[in-house]
Amino acid sequence: MTDCLFCTIINGDISVNKIYEDEDVLAFYDIKPRAPYHFLVIPKTHIKTLNNTNDEKLLGKLILIASDITQDLGFADKGYRVVMNCNKQGGQTVYHIHLHCLGGRVLTWPPG
Repeated sequence: MTDCLFCTIINGDISVNKIYEDEDVLAFYDIKPRAPYHFLVIPKTHIKTLNNTNDEKLLGKLILIASDITQDLGFADKGYRVVMNCNKQGGQTVYHIHLHCLGGRVLTWPPG
């Protein structure tokens, strides 16, 4: 068993409400949503922070999958936010890179 929450999810030891999965990526709904639509897109490879990778193909894939999901769920045209937190001051709490996608309501800036 791993200490990484997302690796535990990827291994199937914790169930989540999956939206998408392939050999590289898993997307699932956030358990504490901050918007009507709030899901995470994570790589299946453990990468601690955004500072620990330069894999342009994988990072691009995370974003494109998030975009595809917003279209599938029907809120792409109204708008959405994609966020990736890095390290403590950036708001990262799980040290396995992940992309948040939020939509389904008006999102303000800066976030509160």
